[in-house]
Amino acid sequence: MFKIYLDYAATAPVRPKIKAKILPYLADKFGNPSSIHSFGREARKAIDKARENVARFLNCQPLEIIFTSGGTEADNLAVRGIVENAKIKMQKSKFIPHLVTSTIEHHAVLHTCKILEKERKAQVSYLTVDKNGLINPEDVKKTIKPNTVLVTIMYANNETGTIQPIREIGKIIEKENRLRELRKNKNKIYFHTDAVQAAGYLNCDTKFLHADLLSISGHKLAAPKGIGALFVKKGVPLEPILTGGEHEYQKRAGTENVAGIVALGQAVLLANNSQEKIRIKKLRDWLEKQIIAKIPDVQLNGHSHQRLPNISNLNFQFVEGESILLNLDLSGIAASSGSACTSGSLEPSHVIMAMHHNPLRTHGSIRFSLGWKTTKAEIDYLIKILPTVIIKLRKISPLGKKSNTNSYQLNI
Repeated sequence: MFKIYLDYAATAPVRPKIKAKILPYLADKFGNPSSIHSFGREARKAIDKARENVARFLNCQPLEIIFTSGGTEADNLAVRGIVENAKIKMQKSKFIPHLVTSTIEHHAVLHTCKILEKERKAQVSYLTVDKNGLINPEDVKKTIKPNTVLVTIMYANNETGTIQPIREIGKIIEKENRLRELRKNKNKIYFHTDAVQAAGYLNCDTKFLHADLLSISGHKLAAPKGIGALFVKKGVPLEPILTGGEHEYQKRAGTENVAGIVALGQAVLLANNSQEKIRIKKLRDWLEKQIIAKIPDVQLNGHSHQRLPNISNLNFQFVEGESILLNLDLSGIAASSGSACTSGSLEPSHVIMAMHHNPLRTHGSIRFSLGWKTTKAEIDYLIKILPTVIIKLRKISPLGKKSNTNSYQLNI
């Protein structure tokens, strides 16, 4: 069977150049990087080189890079680390730390914020988005309180690809911090962005973005799963959430994943290839143009142009997304209904719900995400298979008045 993978936003296949780099560290170069003998020094040298690569990618200093087990841990370290530090500073006052986030964040941020609320460790304000999935930067400004210590807004959404005005938000926070200095308010606001989905396609220069903390994950960049990194700007007070040894500048205890770190260091060198981005965007645009032309009642979820070049989230009216995915899988096509981290949940996508407030819109939405191995032939195969799947499902679907009519025709 012809098998195609269109779920790069969930995870990407490992690039051959990355695989070749890490193989020695899975066998022969096995030393513990904290050991002082030659085996350990060899591993430490590899980590140092990878840290330099990631630092260049983010335009920061190597000592500002903390390696983690992935994007989820990086997000948790950023949010919990800031809150725990602020809580210590505020323990003599009546205030508790206040956070600002959005309703469309990855659950690594959203669930963490909700737990902190439940534990009464923080107050949280959740910014809404418009129908395109965009946050209004002015809403960030209006939501800031005297006890606000963190704003965490994702760079590009993992379900729709919509890109947020991160640089503008970063500037707003810097301006607010300057005003706080004049008012003698010692509660500085720190700005974190989850750039896990954005890192392969957008400018992640932390100075350009005016970010204090930024999360990335290796397996979105065609490195193996289980490795990530958090940029922590020098001087940002962060309490560790994993304690033990003195690893990662005392911010994240545990023997480093040398092979994973080497892979991430190689992955950032291959990221943001302009020619590859152009090629992928052309394939994505062709996919959307043909699907919308051949299948009636299809809507785009997310911003029409302010989005990542590799993600297409489409709503197929009068049919359930899960049924579409199962039928596509039978034809050898892998896609998604949203975040892979919520695939075991029956709840509708919180991202699409936040944009449209319509459960039917969420249940009929499919995410196609392309990547470095995607070809025109694969997209053409999808375009050939999908219309037949949709018309078959609409004939038996209970979701709409048109769904059971045999006269429902496709434009093919």
